[in-house]
Amino acid sequence: MADALLEVRGLSRRFAAVDALKEVDFSVAAGEVHALIGPNGAGKTTFIHHVSGALQPDSGSVRFAGRDITRLSMHERVRAGMARSYQITNVFLGLSARDNVALAVQGRADAGTSFRFWRPVAAEAALFAEAVDWLTQVGLAGKAEAVAGSLSHGEQRALEVAMALATKPQLLLLDEPMAGTGPEESARMVELIEHLARHVTILLVEHDMDAVFRLADRISVLVNGQMICTGTPDEVKADAGVRRAYLGDHL
Repeated sequence: MADALLEVRGLSRRFAAVDALKEVDFSVAAGEVHALIGPNGAGKTTFIHHVSGALQPDSGSVRFAGRDITRLSMHERVRAGMARSYQITNVFLGLSARDNVALAVQGRADAGTSFRFWRPVAAEAALFAEAVDWLTQVGLAGKAEAVAGSLSHGEQRALEVAMALATKPQLLLLDEPMAGTGPEESARMVELIEHLARHVTILLVEHDMDAVFRLADRISVLVNGQMICTGTPDEVKADAGVRRAYLGDHL
């Protein structure tokens, strides 16, 4: 794909006797929302670990913005313009929402330098102002001073997205952002992702098929470590192999 922001070719990973990923080809075009779906155990989390740098492949390559990043670490990929949220919320529960995001802003500003400790940073009004701006983007401006541990699960998910956005990524990896949320919080997350999609390329891993078909420009289906289909939502819905392997229970 000529305009691919992320391009994965021949990605394979084996754990003991299990082929977790088998020669996976995958690409995300700049500006799109690309959803990755598949049944439990399909290899989705393993694949995202390889994209984000948490794992290294046995073979294959990962290219981002035209650069081979296959052997880069997670923090090097963040510096390159990639940010990720996790299935399990990953925030500092004892800090305020604003301070959580301020740490992400600080980490971006200090990339490549020694990390400065919290006390001198606390006087930097611009850092906290930017943190509040990112909270505003995700609908949490009114919760800036709230301790993260006091936020609802959906609010913590939104906070994690704000922390990812604070790194100013070109590609945002959202790993099951609706996991554990109720109907109202899921609806708010869908609206948030729709808003974010106007500004950043998104790779979305999600089990909520209603959300996937509403949000995605393209969908890829991973089954038993192999990519069996990529297409528009209508193309994926109509694919007989996908229906047999996965979507039959969801349509």
